[in-house]
Amino acid sequence: MPGMEPPPHILIVDDDREIRDLLGSFLEKQGLRATPARDAREARKLWPLNRFHLVVLDLMLPGESGLDLARWLRGQGSVPIVMLTAMGEETDRIVGLELGADDYVPKPFNPRELLARIRAVLRRANGGGEEAGPPSKRFRFAGFSLDPARRRLLNPDGTEVPLTGGEFDLLVVLLERPGRVLTRDMLMDILHNRQPGPFDRAIDVAVSRLRRKLEADSRNPQVIKTVRGGGYVLSAPVDRG
Repeated sequence: MPGMEPPPHILIVDDDREIRDLLGSFLEKQGLRATPARDAREARKLWPLNRFHLVVLDLMLPGESGLDLARWLRGQGSVPIVMLTAMGEETDRIVGLELGADDYVPKPFNPRELLARIRAVLRRANGGGEEAGPPSKRFRFAGFSLDPARRRLLNPDGTEVPLTGGEFDLLVVLLERPGRVLTRDMLMDILHNRQPGPFDRAIDVAVSRLRRKLEADSRNPQVIKTVRGGGYVLSAPVDRG
C-alpha cells in the first residue's frame, strides 16, 4: 500500500546453496526480503545495487573470508551484521565481534532462532530496544553526551564518535545502571537474550571495543571498570536530561 515502509532487506552471504535457498525462502515467508550471495565477491557487487538493512554473514567463505568482508562492510557504514560461525570456532567469532558484528549464531542453527536474532538486531538498530529509555533525554558522562533518539555519541570536543549497534546497546545498558556491577551473564541476557557458553567472550570483546572509544587509556580504564570476579561497572557520574 502507498506510504507503507518496505520490509527490511536482508543480504545472505553463504557459500552453501542449500542454506541460502532455505534461509531466503524462510525469511521471505516471515515478511522480510532476502537476497543471496555465494561469496564476498558477489556480495560486493550486490551492495551498491540495493539498500540492505542487515547482513547474515557466514565467516567460512571460499576466497575472501567472511572476516575480510565484515571489515569491508564496516568501512561502508553501520549496517548490522549477524555472523554464522562453525560450532567451536571461538577465535573467528571473537575477531568478528572485534570488527563490529552485532550478534552471532553458531552452525548448525535453527532458522527461527536466527530470525529472532535478526529481528532483535533490527529493532535495536532502529532505536526500538527496550533498554534505551525515553528518547527525549540525553546521557551526559565523563564529558561525553549520548542522544538515544539519534543514536549519536559526542566526545568532550563535540565530535561524533561512531558506534556500531552493539556498542550503542552496551553503552545504554551501562548508562541506565551507573555504579551497578553487571556480570557477563547479566549483560548477555540483556543484550542478546541468552546465557554465555563456557568459552564465550562476546561481552569482553564488546567492552574492549567501547573502552577504546571512551577511555584516554583503555589499559587503565576510568569510565568502564572491571570488577574482579564480578563483571563491569560504569563508574563515571551520569546526568540524564
